[in-house]
Amino acid sequence: MSDHFFSVCVFCGSRFGDDPAFAGAARELGTVLAAKGWRLVYGAGDVGLMGETARATQAAGGRTFGVIPVHLLSREVGKRDLTQFVITENMHERKKVMFMNANAIVTLPGGAGSLDELFEVMTWRQLGLHTKPIYLLNINGYWDKLIDLVDHMIDRGFADASFRSYMKVVNSITDLTDLLRNDAAQ
Repeated sequence: MSDHFFSVCVFCGSRFGDDPAFAGAARELGTVLAAKGWRLVYGAGDVGLMGETARATQAAGGRTFGVIPVHLLSREVGKRDLTQFVITENMHERKKVMFMNANAIVTLPGGAGSLDELFEVMTWRQLGLHTKPIYLLNINGYWDKLIDLVDHMIDRGFADASFRSYMKVVNSITDLTDLLRNDAAQ
């Protein structure tokens, strides 16, 4: 990872979802990343919220680092005009490269892939493998049921209470930006 700039890994959907606010948040996040001089690290797709975030970052003059497995190049329309574009052999390698090249992780609305990415970094945190901040961007309550599920896992004895603290829930790009600014200053 370059120590010249702060990098934010963004996990998000390869689709747009049913609420225009999701795409709006993706564009706003991309614009903020560029404005702050923070690099976007993401799954290198040019579809859904992934594409929205990357295009907004690029349009605002920001740096982009995309990582995509070879089998998703056509399905997720690999965005080859990024600042850095990495092709991996598989999904696990993709997640590892994204994680290793980021200082903080943000999860926007998404589906099973976004959940897989989020829970992998949360599990790594639970195992003591990292202390990177993990943010869950809960636009219009999209992640409410996931938050309830995490609380349920804790209540039912399948996770320690500390597990909930591994992800910070934020409801707006403004709140997220403030938190990331603090992370970047450390």
